[in-house]
Amino acid sequence: MHDLNGKTLAIRREDQSVWERRAPLCPSNVRKLVKSGAKVIVQPSNRRAYPMQAYANAGAVIQEDISEAPLILGVKQVPIDALIPNRTYCFFSHTIKAQEANMPLLDAILEKNIRLIDYERMVDHAGHRVVAFGKYAGVAGMINILHGLGLRLLALGHHTPFMHLGLAHNYRNSGNARQAVRDAGYEIALGMMPKSIGPLVFVFTGSGNVSQGAQEIFQELPHEYVPPSLLKKVAQHGATNKIYACEVSRPDHLVRKDGKPYDEKDCEENPENYISVFSHQIAPYASVIVNGIYWAVNSPKLITIPDAKMLLRPADLPWIPTSRGSPALPHRMLAICDISADPGGSIEFMNECTTIDTPFCLYDAEQHMDKKSFKGPGVLVCSIDNMPTQLPLEATDFFGDLLLPHIPEFLKSDATKPFEEHEFTHCVHSAVITSNGQLTDNFKYIQDLRQEKRASRHKVPGPGMEKQVLVLGAGYVSAPLVEYLSRYKDINLVVASAIQAEADSIARQFDSVEPVLLDIIHRPDLLKDLVKNSDVVVSLLPYSLHPQVAEECIQSGTNLVTASYCSPAMMALDEAAKQAGITVVNEVGLDPGIDHLLAMECFDEVKRGGGKILSFISYCGGLPAPESSDNPLRYKFSWSPKGVLMNTLGGAKYLQDGQVIEIPSGGALLESATKQEFLPAFALEGFANRDSTQYAKFYGIDAAQTVLRGTLRFTGFCENVKGMQMLGLLNPQNHPILHESGPEITWRQLVCELSGIMDDNLFYENFKKQVYERVGFNRKRIDAIETLGLLSDDPVAKRGSPLDTLSHYLSKRLSLGKGDRDLVILRHEIVIQWPDGKREKRGINLVNYGDSNGYSAMAKTVGYPAAIATKMVLDGEIQTKGMVLPLTEDIYSPMLKRLRSEGINASEKSEIL
Repeated sequence: MHDLNGKTLAIRREDQSVWERRAPLCPSNVRKLVKSGAKVIVQPSNRRAYPMQAYANAGAVIQEDISEAPLILGVKQVPIDALIPNRTYCFFSHTIKAQEANMPLLDAILEKNIRLIDYERMVDHAGHRVVAFGKYAGVAGMINILHGLGLRLLALGHHTPFMHLGLAHNYRNSGNARQAVRDAGYEIALGMMPKSIGPLVFVFTGSGNVSQGAQEIFQELPHEYVPPSLLKKVAQHGATNKIYACEVSRPDHLVRKDGKPYDEKDCEENPENYISVFSHQIAPYASVIVNGIYWAVNSPKLITIPDAKMLLRPADLPWIPTSRGSPALPHRMLAICDISADPGGSIEFMNECTTIDTPFCLYDAEQHMDKKSFKGPGVLVCSIDNMPTQLPLEATDFFGDLLLPHIPEFLKSDATKPFEEHEFTHCVHSAVITSNGQLTDNFKYIQDLRQEKRASRHKVPGPGMEKQVLVLGAGYVSAPLVEYLSRYKDINLVVASAIQAEADSIARQFDSVEPVLLDIIHRPDLLKDLVKNSDVVVSLLPYSLHPQVAEECIQSGTNLVTASYCSPAMMALDEAAKQAGITVVNEVGLDPGIDHLLAMECFDEVKRGGGKILSFISYCGGLPAPESSDNPLRYKFSWSPKGVLMNTLGGAKYLQDGQVIEIPSGGALLESATKQEFLPAFALEGFANRDSTQYAKFYGIDAAQTVLRGTLRFTGFCENVKGMQMLGLLNPQNHPILHESGPEITWRQLVCELSGIMDDNLFYENFKKQVYERVGFNRKRIDAIETLGLLSDDPVAKRGSPLDTLSHYLSKRLSLGKGDRDLVILRHEIVIQWPDGKREKRGINLVNYGDSNGYSAMAKTVGYPAAIATKMVLDGEIQTKGMVLPLTEDIYSPMLKRLRSEGINASEKSEIL
């Protein structure tokens, strides 16, 4: 030890956590320093595992005031008000990744002219850390997760030898803990693990001190190590009287994006050039993941939030014996011990560390939330950020012995002198984060990171981070969407509408909403500003305006959600969206939307069971509730009827018994309607909608001989709308007689003009007779037209074309009034062939009523899915870039689960054919 005469250092009291019992130096380290002539001041603390008397016996001075020491040593972060200016501090600051929670501490350190040496950055020339608690983090973490595994398995119905293990701090030392693990291992070797659990596989990431410490404890169990290439085999067919292990290093799961071989140096310098295949090639076979790797910013993540949804699916192991009393596991992955404890890091969904008080949480991937429980769906997570303090004596000894050789160099530091005047070794020089009120050259990037984090919106938001959502459109479906998102206090909403009153109405209902007047066609500049300042844009505008919004989102790097079909114009922006790194989620309304979710849930179940889809017939319709359908169309409108009426003019194409059926446009659809009897109490009819043949490939049901998607209406709608079409009232082309500046006309005059009746002054009965002739001598049609007032002498509110004029009229006459309810009916009829030759017909029905004093059924079934998808994008649950549809299980499964919580449920009935 160097001559340290005249040198003074202090060991401060730890106050970051009530559990923090470690110290940077143990009494034997202090004794050596004192013998070398140093004065060591120890701030008194009864919480330390080593008593104050032990330090006093080693020659330390026990006193509260440590201000005389130019060098102050600690373990964890120092409270801002306890920082003494112009001193050299050594501790784990947790600032090198610009961790938001510790930025006030960093600012205070700079302001007080403190030289900060961070143990985490003390590395040798090869980049390896020379001072760390890592080994004991691994030891404590492994003990903790074995204890948690026992409790999790018990909650799943299985008593195991792990039940006899406690948390690390319940043992006097690691030796006692090791003996308890050996005892559990003895029972495992005797075959006392339930067979229905199947083989247990532990995956250790990394090979450093953390991983080695964890593996030392693991090796007290009967075990067998296997390489990554054998993981699938042992996970499926391994024994239950031992535990399998696999140590995974970076070359095992990091792959260059350009296909070139893995290069260690390149990976260190350019981590963004690599992707991780861990979640696809390793994690699916792991029962427990023990994560001990250091995660650097821009490095690939081991498990993303969407990955977790895939990993927590049921394992298909039919050969493992199970019964009601010996249940199968819900999924293979049971637990994760994230010893790195890096929120939002390599385990992306781990956004907040657990604590020694509450060491475990259960992460439910489908709900993207965790709870303090061992029971229920999800993976058990332990991510304590101060695990070594659970074994404080051994951890202090281990760390102090590593730190002691560097103390003489620390004592040379004078925080009042320029950093450049000091000749620190590489190890210490590389660890000095601040000096003379500035970040040192090696750490100036922290300021850049802070600015990036402030500007960046497309990341998994941490706890407390506010998010901005821009909602374009404030019509009928916007209220449920806004209501859902406003439940979350960290979400601020801007609702923009071309009609100020609509935006103001929404804002009055919800505190977190700012109304904005915006016409995106005439004010693209305002649209640009609003999009730029948002995390996600939700477009409830007409589908024809979505491409304009999408282009602005691409320019601003802002994610987008729409409830409309992904049109060819939107699909053309797919590559640009990918290049911009944004997610554009389409078709998350009712139809399209919920229809996709329910269909894919069934199709994927059938595929997993080895079956195939022979027929898929789907109908959906928004209708008035039966008691509100008292008009000739049996229909009422909650918004402009134009889309409903135009839908009847289009053509259709579908597959029936292997033959392509085409229905020409122009009104033939109305004549093709068929009676639908799947709900016998409802008088329903349905007609095909657009091109259904594309959905065989779209849904991955290429073997299907029948594929039809159609529209539902109450019986009589098609017949009576056909009459209007025959009179020319559905013509979308502008007509001179309907020019807004032209002379006033009546409905009678308009019908005469459009249907070629030359004399509009006929006696009413003669006039009606001629109209009757023009609607095919159909009594129902003429009665409907008359009842709707289309033969009257009432003046017409002209809107340019017959279709627009009729739409405007019906929007007033057949609107959902006060006390009216609407109704949504969705029907999937699916014929399945199973491997044993049986054929099943499965009917999936969704029936949802609106609330006469609340949201309409249509608003709920469009607004809530769009809101749920928006929240999933905000939370990083949907990360795929480009144009995204809700066809994968990681999207449709959580969406359906959350829709059920909103009262939107489907029922199923099956019969064997």
